[in-house]
Amino acid sequence: MAKTMPERRGSAVLGVDAELARKLLHDMLLIRRFEEKAAEAYTLGKVGGFLHLYIGEEAVAVGATSVLRPDDCAISAYREHGHCLAKGADPRRVMAELFGRRDGLSKGKGGSMHLFDRSVNFLGGHAIVGAHLPLAAGAAFAIKYEGRDAVIVCYFGDGAVPQGEFHESLNLAALWKLPVIYLCENNRYAMGTSTDRALAQTEIWKFGQTYGIPSEKVDGMDVLAVREVVGRAVARTRQDKTPSLIEADTYRYRGHSMRDPAGAVYRTKEEVEREKQRDPIVMFRERALRAGVVTEADVRAIEKDVNDRIDEAVAFADASPEPPDEWLFTDIYKED
Repeated sequence: MAKTMPERRGSAVLGVDAELARKLLHDMLLIRRFEEKAAEAYTLGKVGGFLHLYIGEEAVAVGATSVLRPDDCAISAYREHGHCLAKGADPRRVMAELFGRRDGLSKGKGGSMHLFDRSVNFLGGHAIVGAHLPLAAGAAFAIKYEGRDAVIVCYFGDGAVPQGEFHESLNLAALWKLPVIYLCENNRYAMGTSTDRALAQTEIWKFGQTYGIPSEKVDGMDVLAVREVVGRAVARTRQDKTPSLIEADTYRYRGHSMRDPAGAVYRTKEEVEREKQRDPIVMFRERALRAGVVTEADVRAIEKDVNDRIDEAVAFADASPEPPDEWLFTDIYKED
């Protein structure tokens, strides 16, 4: 069916058509609801270990992933549920992994901080701060060595910037012209220390200039802005084999982890409430409604679909068996 005139006008205003607008909204809502349910499961004792929520940062993962192809890769740190889901992982298997069940992405052995799904080219969440940046360079080297035009997006937080791996990785990526896009999700506090107290250079994107690679900053609460900036970087990387550094200015509404539920020690309640006025999901939904590319009925349908999928994910995780004891001795490196 041909688009109506209002839809065409709305697409021109928003820069995306109705189908893409619905997908962007759906994917951000899916991550938000998943994280809310994960937090609920944690309080019920169904999730062990640490749990780092992505609530508030959804526009970064969804905006960036929207310009990737299925054969492109993504790799992340330990706040990676959103990146993994945005890349296309099954929410049921992601939730089962959080529950430590045998049907999880890593058979229940990885948990929240170690999601991995090769089927969608998500190359893992990595718990050691900054340790995955060289892995991203290595994956990019493999892509280049094989002569493919794929790219890898490497997500990391502002807390990784003072680490030596950050600078070593950017240097190698620039020197060898690797197809990697380093995407810093600057949520201002790392674990609990503000960037002003942790970094001599707080404009993180400028480190790219030191290594002679394209770099820029983007509003990480605006899914369309992220899509535009990452889209430019992806196109440039495919054509010119040039790495990029992007700093996404974002904000997490929860604390660093569930053991720091509100982050109240290092930031004020007033600051959090002020930042919630720029909720990426609410802002995009309102823009899409005003542009006429989605309707209130679309929003209700998306919300129902998301809620149903997340409820199904929880039920799937609950029903999945515990891994048997003998699995402790499989999937490990050992000498014959």
